[in-house]
Amino acid sequence: MSRIGNKPVKLLSGVTMSISADKLSFKSTKGELSIDILPGIKVEQKEDEIVVSRSNDERQTRAFHGLIRSMIQNHIEGLTKGYRKTLKMVGTGYRVTAKGKGLSLTVGFSHPVEVTPAEGINLTVEGNDTIHIDGIDKQAVGQMAANIRKIKPPEPYKGKGIRYEDEVVRKKAGKTAA
Repeated sequence: MSRIGNKPVKLLSGVTMSISADKLSFKSTKGELSIDILPGIKVEQKEDEIVVSRSNDERQTRAFHGLIRSMIQNHIEGLTKGYRKTLKMVGTGYRVTAKGKGLSLTVGFSHPVEVTPAEGINLTVEGNDTIHIDGIDKQAVGQMAANIRKIKPPEPYKGKGIRYEDEVVRKKAGKTAA
């Protein structure tokens, strides 16, 4: 029995939902998001709550049950509050500058690295070492943050690189620490 899937999702004011045969669509003033309804899952709207149920007890259907309910919750939260990830650049000479809608990163390569945002993602720069990634889709915001971090992940000896704001990099002792 899915504990997450059985909880009803509260449809917040300002967000409208429409159900078609195989798709859920959400709209608000911030934008529009949609979810494909997976096989074996049934979604109903009862007043200001959304109830997700499943047709059978197979392993895959049980997994889809919780997944769809979580995706509905994330879309509603994204359309009301939005999502934000913050990246910090640590290292001498590491800096970021805004370039149009994208970014230009100087992270120790022979050339600056250009980053263009995905659809629905807003990149902002604070100072010369902080990047804010904003958007309404939780998955897209997280993926964009992971792609930027992948350019120069933090290394364990000096801690230099691009890291999440709350990430702790455990440093290793070098060769001289015998």
